[in-house]
Amino acid sequence: MFDFIFYRLLQLIGDAEIEESPVFCPSHPVEEKESEEVKHIDFDLSETEQVQEAVSCLPTWSEREVNCLNPSFHRWTIMDYARAYHSKKTTPLTVAERFVAAVSESSKPPFNMSFFINYDVEDIMKQAAESTKRYELGRPLSVLDGVPIAVKDEIDCLPYPTTGGTSWLHKLRPCTGDASCVKYLRLCGALIVGKTNMHELGIGTSGINPHHGSTRNPYNSSRICGGSSSGSAAVVAAGLCPAALGVDGGGSVRIPASLCGVVGLKPTFGRVPHSGVLPLNWTVGMVGILAGTIEDAFIVYAAISSKLPSHQNTALPKLCFPLLNSSRPISSITLAKYGEWFNDCSDDIRVCCSNALDKLQKHHGWKSVEVTIPEIEVMRLAHYSTIASECSTSLSSYLEKLDSSQLGWDARVALAVYGSFSSKEYIKAQKISTLNIPSYIQILDLFKDNILHLVVGAALALKSMVL
Repeated sequence: MFDFIFYRLLQLIGDAEIEESPVFCPSHPVEEKESEEVKHIDFDLSETEQVQEAVSCLPTWSEREVNCLNPSFHRWTIMDYARAYHSKKTTPLTVAERFVAAVSESSKPPFNMSFFINYDVEDIMKQAAESTKRYELGRPLSVLDGVPIAVKDEIDCLPYPTTGGTSWLHKLRPCTGDASCVKYLRLCGALIVGKTNMHELGIGTSGINPHHGSTRNPYNSSRICGGSSSGSAAVVAAGLCPAALGVDGGGSVRIPASLCGVVGLKPTFGRVPHSGVLPLNWTVGMVGILAGTIEDAFIVYAAISSKLPSHQNTALPKLCFPLLNSSRPISSITLAKYGEWFNDCSDDIRVCCSNALDKLQKHHGWKSVEVTIPEIEVMRLAHYSTIASECSTSLSSYLEKLDSSQLGWDARVALAVYGSFSSKEYIKAQKISTLNIPSYIQILDLFKDNILHLVVGAALALKSMVL
């Protein structure tokens, strides 16, 4: 597999003559377009105020009854927790106690789910007690107060070490404080419940980990969750947390989200601060969100989105929140379908996606139009070259001090391939990015003008593997 990718890269990138100058950070036009379907958020709002603005954009559904004592499975949303706390049907302390018991049970035979690399019962209960006290005083910080949120072990979060899914990285790179995104969640009162499992160093998409156990899929424990944010997707799918943080460079949030049946969001480059995150691929790796619903992903996005870009060379427009309470009819949605890409998957997945598309068109009146995305294969390989080169460079000082036996076999193979890319190939990959900016802007304009709304296609080309 790696040999084939490397050969294709040499074919399409190594020998290419490209006149354009390289662009080393994602480039997107800064434009604040007025729309009746979005709300522009001022730069001077606090994290809790941004969360409140997000809540004001949600539909005002009548409160559904949540039975806290019913043993049947129910995946709670952030608003379910907030309403239950306000109405005194339960408390953050009670939720924390049940969470700890559930995680402990899931870690033992016959389950062996391997959701977490680290969780600290004392720290969880301390946070829960403080949150419970705030509710007793009638002063919760936000709707996130007391809501359990998990964090991928690629993101700094005290009191835990940041292992990156390894057995050694935390010894060479101690965690000295919270990442910015974690700080923002704490300011909103979120109950940080531990560090989730991940594919070693984030350089695989299965979630199989030789050091901390392979995270099992809650829907079928004999299958993988996908990766690299495997544990974050699994805890959400299992109903342990309504949301979790992941990191996504080439699908590491979106792949496990797909295999676990949850929402996966990779935000725009620069929108969520990257400080305190392992710098494995700094121009394409973004802190992302896994959540049980779009609304929950939206609320967490509002909490962690920064007013300042995470990269000094990036200019960002104001935060733009979708009005999910809009009265716009759902039948007005137009999907873009690139046939060559849509069909590039196994037959059973292609048939499943085609059936889903047919249902959306027949039952909801959605439209589908054929489009072409130029040079998508070249862009994919250039993206791979970028990830590989940046990961190899960022880890080089650590790997020099490391016995390779401390790495899993797939990490060893991947890093050997990553280290074989030359500076010429990296530069040419960035030139390809420049070359495709006009096509990107052209497609973006179609979305801005509401001609198109979504590009449709399979999230994955193959089904979940058996462990």
